[in-house]
Amino acid sequence: MSFGETATRSDDAGIGALSERLSLGVAARLSRYLQVLTQARKMGKETISSQELSEYTHVNSTQIRRDLSGFGKFGKRGVGYNVDSLVSQIRKILRTSGQHNIALFGAGHLGRAIASSDIFADHGFRVVAIFDSDPAKLGERVGATHVRHPDELKQVVEEEDIVVGVLAVPTAAAQELANRLVDAGVKIILNYSEALLQVPPEVTVHTSSPAVDLLYALYFYLT
Repeated sequence: MSFGETATRSDDAGIGALSERLSLGVAARLSRYLQVLTQARKMGKETISSQELSEYTHVNSTQIRRDLSGFGKFGKRGVGYNVDSLVSQIRKILRTSGQHNIALFGAGHLGRAIASSDIFADHGFRVVAIFDSDPAKLGERVGATHVRHPDELKQVVEEEDIVVGVLAVPTAAAQELANRLVDAGVKIILNYSEALLQVPPEVTVHTSSPAVDLLYALYFYLT
């Protein structure tokens, strides 16, 4: 499912059946709930209330209950939601159950941090290939894989069934590498640079910016 594609229903119309495409807002909120639930499970929590989810996501608890009730009865009044069950259900709703392979560009500090952490693994994503054009880094072990040259990308995408490309590179290099990912058939790009990437309409780009996240947090602090 692509969050960048046009929604078929508005948020006010409800979530709808699993066979229908989620709206952009619903998909974004469910992803935020899943992030909180995954961390709660790692902390050993067995249940969580809509109010707790609201505090961590800044989504109104009534909206949370409305989002989740569109798919069935997951919680119990006075008890809350079972964390394990809700993680499983939201992954099914988002169609992200199972494992999804990632190609990572950039073996610098950010790339190494991404490859060595469990930030993606917690949600079923696995960094199976890391690329860098620096000759000094080629062959080095980063996380669970070794650094390859970008010229190997197309072959690796086919062999490893890669669905996501992650760009942890300087802004000046991002567009060229995005072009390589598109040429190799990758349809989803997570961009950690500040570059405004130009890609075909069938390719989804999500740019992750700490500055934007801080602005979002500042808004809630000031209001």
